[in-house]
Amino acid sequence: MNGPALTPTAALAALANEPKGLPFVTVFSHGSLDIEIYRPVGVDQQTAHARDEIYVVIAGGGEFVCAGQRQTFEAGEVLFAPAGVPHRFENFSDDFCTWVFFYGPDGGEAKRATPDQDDHTP
Repeated sequence: MNGPALTPTAALAALANEPKGLPFVTVFSHGSLDIEIYRPVGVDQQTAHARDEIYVVIAGGGEFVCAGQRQTFEAGEVLFAPAGVPHRFENFSDDFCTWVFFYGPDGGEAKRATPDQDDHTP
């Protein structure tokens, strides 16, 4: 991959230079994939998004609320928010930051006919 390294340090530096002071910045795009770093301060103000998204928590912990379900999370955890579904982070630590991977079409990807199947099984 060409361009700046996709490391938390590099992404947080890009976020610190975000001219509008937003809590996120896109650090990589390819096809339908957009990778952001997200670091809300105090309150998570986000609303539902048009595409599916995966969060990979870089640091901190708290609670993730998605479609009315609440779960605790910690650094290293992977979280999923389907397209169009309200979600937010609550009661998160001051050091909380996460990668955000937006992908697929608006409206999200279709569910598999048999969700127990894995693309990696022969």
